[in-house]
Amino acid sequence: MSVPYYDWAAHQADVRPDTLAILDPQTNRRLTYAQLNERATRLARWLQNHGVERGDRIGLLACNGPETFELEFAVGKIGAVMVPLNWRLAQPELEYILRNFVPRILIYDADFCEICGALITACDIPHGLMIDVTSPDSPYDVAIASADPDPAVETLTHDDLAMIMYTSGTTGKPKGAMITHRMNLYNCINLGFSSRVTPDAVQLVVLPLFHTGGLNCYANPILHAGGQIVIMRDFEPGAALDLIDDPEMAITHFFAVPAHYQFMMQAPNFESTDLSRLAVCGVGGAPCALPILETWLGRGTPLVQGWGMTETSPAGTLLDIRDARRKVGSAGKGVTHTEVKIADEDGNELPRGQTGELFIRGPNITPGYWKNPEATAAAFIDGFLKTGDAAKMDDEGFIYIVDRWKDMYISGGENVYPAEVENVIYQLPQVAEAAIIGVPDERWGEVGKAVVVIKPGQELEAQELISHCLRNMAKFKVPAFVTFTDALPRNATGKILKWELRQRFVSEPAAPS
Repeated sequence: MSVPYYDWAAHQADVRPDTLAILDPQTNRRLTYAQLNERATRLARWLQNHGVERGDRIGLLACNGPETFELEFAVGKIGAVMVPLNWRLAQPELEYILRNFVPRILIYDADFCEICGALITACDIPHGLMIDVTSPDSPYDVAIASADPDPAVETLTHDDLAMIMYTSGTTGKPKGAMITHRMNLYNCINLGFSSRVTPDAVQLVVLPLFHTGGLNCYANPILHAGGQIVIMRDFEPGAALDLIDDPEMAITHFFAVPAHYQFMMQAPNFESTDLSRLAVCGVGGAPCALPILETWLGRGTPLVQGWGMTETSPAGTLLDIRDARRKVGSAGKGVTHTEVKIADEDGNELPRGQTGELFIRGPNITPGYWKNPEATAAAFIDGFLKTGDAAKMDDEGFIYIVDRWKDMYISGGENVYPAEVENVIYQLPQVAEAAIIGVPDERWGEVGKAVVVIKPGQELEAQELISHCLRNMAKFKVPAFVTFTDALPRNATGKILKWELRQRFVSEPAAPS
């Protein structure tokens, strides 16, 4: 069987077949590169036996585990497209996404059996396949074992789709960022050199693998290099520190959002954990507070910040380890094969020191959004992706993310788009007007506050609004506070003035959820 040139699982199976590729310590599953590639190959044949053809989409709703990478490499062999799904979303949110990309098959973890059964019926999905890591007769494993390792390999190019990854949009509806094989390759190149990824690298993976951060910082680059990843199915701060402390694990790489680092700092075993084997620790997903950076740097840990987004695959900028202390708080400079600039709203580059919007272009950038040409057109100027993040560049060219042009806020590393939450609140018949703003929170960085106007003659309690949101969206999107007011401030064109709401309500006590 010929090997696609972008299939690094097959390459590593040929070069280092007996090297351990993936370890899941919570289930004690171990896969060498030979085993990983064989399982991916058999899964590819099983998919073809169930009608999957080139370009078909395969949905995955699963907890962290080797299955994510088995499916990634399986679809690459046959020209299909993997769509990882956020298991924190509510059923209506998942239904919208599934109807948008129309999967041929939905592969799902046993933990989500009930909701996936409903989704398969509601969205008329031809086939479902369940993963049950607690059973030796898991339907997923039985399917792999039953298939021959000889799929009909498709000839693709780096411009063919590898994945669709959904990210919420300012209109309140998720957008499917198209991820090509070229984007995945350049992310491996961009992060590989700058993050010291070698065949000897061992990463502890704690972020959800439905996130580009979990999948690509640095898991895919490490598999590309022939290293090893250790996957936590469920993150627990003390357990993560125990794995880092274990000399037999020999963890050299770690990547997380600021909340993870903060929770680990608060764990009883933080001070006693041996961090000396860590070569690179990356932090992203949200601005990292200086006390967190300084605490980890104070322990001799090379904690460095970067910036990226799903649409940039995700590495966009990175602070070099050599500058970690000297430029604390900076997101660094553009990674190797990218071009970045700070620009005004028309895309004109601004002088250093001035705040503008961060623009980026290069082979790591998405070609656009699945079935959404309008959003694609609005996202680019002269080939540059408009990131929506306000930033400035110092006199040495180091980038600092200072704010967000959009109203999106980040709670515990998760992007929350107010329009999406507002759309759900407007489903309540008592609501006349609603606006969501992000407010500071010691634990999560930011949480949502709903500012709501009730229709005349109607009544609505804060808990009733919260309960409605909990039924219809992921918990991290649900407002933590509710404030009722007589009217929302608007400009002459009717747009709600979010900045004025922040001035009026950020420090004002509100009804908690």
